[in-house]
Amino acid sequence: MLYGWTRPPLERIPIQTDGRAILKHLANAIQATVKPQGYVFQGWWIVGAGSLVQFTSAILFLQVFSTYVLLIEAEFGWSKALLAGAFALARVESGLLGPVQGWMVDRFGPRAVIRWGLVIFGLALIGFSQMDSILEFYIYFFFIALGTSLGGFLSTTVALVNWFTRHRAKALALSQFGFSFGGILVPITIYALQVYGWRATAVGSGIIVLLVTWPLTRTITHRPEDVGETPDGISRNETAQAAVGQKRKGPESFRRTDFTAREAIKTKAFWFIALGHGTSLLIVGAVMVHLVLHVNGQLGYSLTIAGLIVSLMTAMQIVGLISAGIVGDRLDKRIIVSVCMFFHAAGLLLLAFAENIWMVVGFATLHGVAWGIRGPLMQAIRADYFGVTHFGSIMGWSSLIVMIGMAVGPVYAGYLADRSGSYESGFTTLAITAIFGAMFFMLAKKPPLPHRLIAQ
Repeated sequence: MLYGWTRPPLERIPIQTDGRAILKHLANAIQATVKPQGYVFQGWWIVGAGSLVQFTSAILFLQVFSTYVLLIEAEFGWSKALLAGAFALARVESGLLGPVQGWMVDRFGPRAVIRWGLVIFGLALIGFSQMDSILEFYIYFFFIALGTSLGGFLSTTVALVNWFTRHRAKALALSQFGFSFGGILVPITIYALQVYGWRATAVGSGIIVLLVTWPLTRTITHRPEDVGETPDGISRNETAQAAVGQKRKGPESFRRTDFTAREAIKTKAFWFIALGHGTSLLIVGAVMVHLVLHVNGQLGYSLTIAGLIVSLMTAMQIVGLISAGIVGDRLDKRIIVSVCMFFHAAGLLLLAFAENIWMVVGFATLHGVAWGIRGPLMQAIRADYFGVTHFGSIMGWSSLIVMIGMAVGPVYAGYLADRSGSYESGFTTLAITAIFGAMFFMLAKKPPLPHRLIAQ
């Protein structure tokens, strides 16, 4: 039986075929993925809702934060390192929040956590518009980060890894389209920042977030069995047959080989994945905060050109997400994400030593594709290795390590830029760390089951 976009056995493919046959085969494969029981599987609606949640956060703040920093720096004269410090402290806060957030999502479900996160995000944006001191900047940014953490990536991911097994990489990749499309449409927000000012734009953004919170989250459900469904929407008979083949006892027994958070933390794979993820975020964090400052302030291109570079980078991220959806469920995910780390390194070196716009374009292409492929596959690896029952808690504990990278990268790059007047040294050393990240991912081999599970 065909499912997803997985290639069928070679003997099932006609030797002589034409374009119509190929299109029909592809259409049947998509039909089997989206409508495994004859109707649109609810998990795909959750993918759409999660994508829209991430789109809202991305276009209204996360993808334009460096533009806010540029305008606030011009108004108040605060240093790059000081401004990046707020981003770093917010990432530390997100990391410390991780175990609590993971427990909350596992205990109360992602819908409630996402809703309250978006409410905090919207109110914090409105408050942010009124700030006049560095202390207020840090306080409001703290609550913005709190809201986007609770109402964003981790909470959405927990829902999706529960709803998908066969098509997990596809689902995670598609859910992150929202963040990427938010980046593509960043010039809209930048236009608003230029025409109406950053204060008015922040107020309007906060109101939009509050208006869309409840409608966006109504579809999100924690687990398929809560509403009488099964992962991927496959029939209960098929799930039961798979369970029998693996000496299990029922259609929900696929969760019985899931690690607890305590058991996952004791494995080498947990730490190597977290270190690799954290290393990648050294680069991602530095780029999010300093890209516009570098392209506009250091390289001398206009704010409009800087916005277009952000759009190109996120367009390439979409290319990466599509690629992740196609190859992520077929090939070794560790190898794929390790190659992506080399792409990150090469892209950042092009940006550091850019002498023309084409080198900046090269950075945007390599960094965007690598980010798009790597992002969903790291979460898929965790779910493949440790299961999904305690995925929120496992991701939460991972965030204690991962967010160190997101916090250190921007401050490190900003500090060296303030000292030397250039981003070259900061970006170069961060690019070198990506090589170590590739090594960490390659060392993250699938762990054996805990003794508790082997004995069953």
